[in-house]
Amino acid sequence: MEEKNIIGFWGYPHPNIIKEYKQKYPNAKWIDLDIDYGFTKQDILPESYCSIIKNIINAAFRYKNQFIIILAPIGKDKCDSGWFAYELLKDMGFPIVSTIFETKEFKRDVKISVSNIPLRTKVELITKGIYEEQNIKTELCKAKFGFWGVPPNDLSILELFPDETHLYGWTRCVEAMSPADIELEMYIDKDVPTVFYSQSFCSKAQLAKYLADKYNGLYIDIDDTVTNSTKAKIEAFLRLR
Repeated sequence: MEEKNIIGFWGYPHPNIIKEYKQKYPNAKWIDLDIDYGFTKQDILPESYCSIIKNIINAAFRYKNQFIIILAPIGKDKCDSGWFAYELLKDMGFPIVSTIFETKEFKRDVKISVSNIPLRTKVELITKGIYEEQNIKTELCKAKFGFWGVPPNDLSILELFPDETHLYGWTRCVEAMSPADIELEMYIDKDVPTVFYSQSFCSKAQLAKYLADKYNGLYIDIDDTVTNSTKAKIEAFLRLR
């Protein structure tokens, strides 16, 4: 029988519940279920559906017998699809608890989002910082470009951008410890040419397209992995702007 030593989560669980489970299980391994680990696809969700939610379901089944608990954000800090995923996994007998993190009481300044660290590293540090404190030195840089959105399913897209790219959108909200702050999520530095990214089949596409039109940015949506044509669009935007 496999040892139950994993705490799984998606989105940004409430800091108090993270603290509670870190204290209860100091040796547990924390796994972000949003990430695409290449696990076997489960025939549970529709084929045309958000790849991030598919990742959650695939990882849940991969580690099914090893979970101490799954921490499942279900409010505006995540999305309705996260709520539905919680209900499905609960119904299938997974050890899971729901969490809502919609307050601003933990809000902090952003440093990584506006630093000169490579863009992919920015995103990885911010998402890892949900459950593990990140003590790194950062330097503020003047933005040449912006990237708005959630952490992409295919992180390689972030490698197309120069280090002087500021993060906006939900990822910036996560660093600020305020994942449901819609004002911050919609905040943009107006003179910074920005790519507005949405995962295909995600409701945040509504925000991404609106903001891209409002600020003369580039709107893109990607389903699973980035295509050569989408890469070319981004590269052209960065080169011409």
